[in-house]
Parts: sequence; structure tokens; C-alpha cells
Amino acid sequence: MSDAALDEENVDESKSSKLPIIIGLVLALLGGGGGFFAVQSGIVGGTSEEAPQTEVEETEEIETFDVPDVTFIEIPQIVVSLPPGLSAKHLRFRASMEVPSQYAVEVETLMPRIQDVLNGYLRALDPQEFEKVGILIKLRGQMLRRLKVVAGEGRVRDLLVLEFVLN
Repeated sequence: MSDAALDEENVDESKSSKLPIIIGLVLALLGGGGGFFAVQSGIVGGTSEEAPQTEVEETEEIETFDVPDVTFIEIPQIVVSLPPGLSAKHLRFRASMEVPSQYAVEVETLMPRIQDVLNGYLRALDPQEFEKVGILIKLRGQMLRRLKVVAGEGRVRDLLVLEFVLN
């Protein structure tokens, strides 16, 4: 064969090899455009702004709860020195008590006793307890129990830990 005949065959092969690439590119563009349209119109992936939204019927009642009549009394910050050998040297603790409003004044007058009980409890803990996972939940329950004993049953509803920092 001559060189001219070989060149014509190579040109034909190069033109036919670009056809699958062009077809793939066109299909990719069509697929991307179709996907964009499907998402924008809300057919796929949720609703769009244009999709009709169902309104809640007015006859349905939304269940609401009354907010309890409580007062939050903050316990002043307590700093406890930890013994040597731990990674931390101090525990900084701050909390707030949830008290029914009718007992707020009575519980506030007991604040020195409340601080004493919490301070004594935190100092009496085994130092390795502070490094355990989930210790805050255990401590919160124990301190709440002690607060209920000091303040009287029904006067402290909950203990909210605001700060528990080991440094």
C-alpha cells in the first residue's frame, strides 16, 4: 500500500474514535440537565418553592404544655482543690437549682448549708472518680439527693449543672 492510502485509513479511524466521546458528552449534559430539572421541580429530593405545600388543617389541635411555676436559684461557684497525682489540680463547679416558686425564698435562706453540703461532697470524692466516663451524671444525681435532704422534700425539683471544669 502507498502512504496516501495509509493516511486515509488513519483519518477514518480517528474520526470514528471521537464519536463515542461526543455521544458520552451529550448524554452527560442531558443527564445533568434532567437531574437539575427534577430536583428544582420537586420531583426528586423534596419540595421546591413552586411545589404546592399542604397546609395544616385548622381543626387539628397542637398539644401544648403549661410552663411549670419554677424559679432557678444559682448556687455560687465552688472550687475544690484536687490531690496531687491527677492531671487536673482544681475542680470548678457551678450549678442552678430548679425550685417551685412558692419555696424560692425558703431555699435561698438555706444557701450556706447547700454550699456546705455540695462542697463537702465534692471534696470527699475519690480523686480517680473524676477521670471516669459519665461521672457528671452520677455526681448530679448524688448532689440532687443531698439538696432534697437539706431543703426538704418537694422544694428542689432539679439540679442544673452550669459548669464542671477540671483544670
